[in-house]
Amino acid sequence: MQAFFIGLQFLTRINIVKQTVWTEEDFGKSVLYFPLIGAVLGSIYGGVAWLIYVLLPDYGVAIPMHLAAAFMVALPVMLTGGIHCDGFMDTVDGIFSGRDRERMLEIMKDSCSGAFSVVAFVLLMLLQYGAVSDMPAEIMPAAFFVMPIISRMMMVIAIFMYPYARNEGMGKAFTKYANTRTLLFVVFYGLLLVLPWGWNGVIATVCALLLTYFFAITLPGFWAVLPEMYMVR
Repeated sequence: MQAFFIGLQFLTRINIVKQTVWTEEDFGKSVLYFPLIGAVLGSIYGGVAWLIYVLLPDYGVAIPMHLAAAFMVALPVMLTGGIHCDGFMDTVDGIFSGRDRERMLEIMKDSCSGAFSVVAFVLLMLLQYGAVSDMPAEIMPAAFFVMPIISRMMMVIAIFMYPYARNEGMGKAFTKYANTRTLLFVVFYGLLLVLPWGWNGVIATVCALLLTYFFAITLPGFWAVLPEMYMVR
């Protein structure tokens, strides 16, 4: 389970077992547990959503809709340490710089955020806030449970299907251990976690897969640097 705990510590702020020494093998093998780590996060997100949107209203405690939506959007940032936010902003800066591939990678490694990334991140947060605000309260717990599972399944698919952008780096270990067997197992148990939630879970998975494919065929440069989105400096 060392690889699982390493992955949990890497992708979240949850440190059940403190890991101070990460071997390439353990770090690489953690890709096998990405959807399971998503399930850990989803259990927390879904539990909080159930508390806010189901339990408290049943007891006559109504949290303002917009405040609840803002909190649910902020919760994943707090529990993951914003690693996906940092990766998203770095990627936007690189892709929309209009430079060649090597220069894109240099821009992404730069710790400074550019105008493109700031604008894109604000728009992303507004989009998420709007989506959460318009979702029916009764589906909130299920939606927030399956969301991190599906997203991390897509991470494994992307890592398996597309090459790592750099010759060396932390993410290289992911690609080394993301083989066909790992992919099939990840998709299998990931679907087992999602499908019991009904058609909404199926539709969400299909939409995520189509979105992954859409970016793969329209923005090849995006996928060329995708693993960098999840790398800490």
